[in-house]
Amino acid sequence: MIYWQIFIANLIPNLLGYGGGPATIPLLEHEVVERYGWFTTSEYSEIVALGNGLPGPIATKMAAYIGFDQGGILGAVVAVFATVAPSLILLLLLLGILMKYKESPQVKRLTKVVRPTIAILLGLMTYDFFFDSYVGVGALHTTILIVAGYILLEVRKVSPTIVVIAALLYGAVFMGGS
Repeated sequence: MIYWQIFIANLIPNLLGYGGGPATIPLLEHEVVERYGWFTTSEYSEIVALGNGLPGPIATKMAAYIGFDQGGILGAVVAVFATVAPSLILLLLLLGILMKYKESPQVKRLTKVVRPTIAILLGLMTYDFFFDSYVGVGALHTTILIVAGYILLEVRKVSPTIVVIAALLYGAVFMGGS
C-alpha cells in the first residue's frame, strides 16, 4: 500500500504541475504534508532546501528523498518513476506520432528547423562545460580529458559509459583536491 501511495503522491504533482520541478513544489507539499502526513511543513521546507542545494532537477531529488524516507530503496525508485512518468509517456506518444508521419513534408520541414537549433544548443553547452572546466581545474587537466575523451570515443570507439567512468577515475586520482 505504501508504494502505491508514494507513486500517487509523486505522480499527481508532476502530472498537474506545468513549468517543471519548481512548479510542482507546492503540489507535492500538499500530497506529502497535508494528504499523507509524512512530513511537517518544516521538514518539507528542509527537503526543498536540500533539493535546491544539490545539482540536478529538483523534482527527482525530492522524489528520491521522499520515496526513500517512506519506502526505502524501492520507494525511491517508485517515486522517481512516478515523477518522470508523465513526461516519459508524453514523449513516447509524441515520438510515435512523429514516426508515423516521418515522411510528411511538414515533419521533414520541422526536422530541418529543429536539428540546427539542437546543434547550436549542444555547441553552446559544450563551450560552457569547457569554460567551466578550464576555470575550475585548469588548462592541463581540461586538455587531457578532452583529448583522451576524443581519442577513446572517436578513434578507439570505446563505449561512452567506459569513457565517463575513466574520466571520473582520472578526476578522483589526479584532481581529488581541486
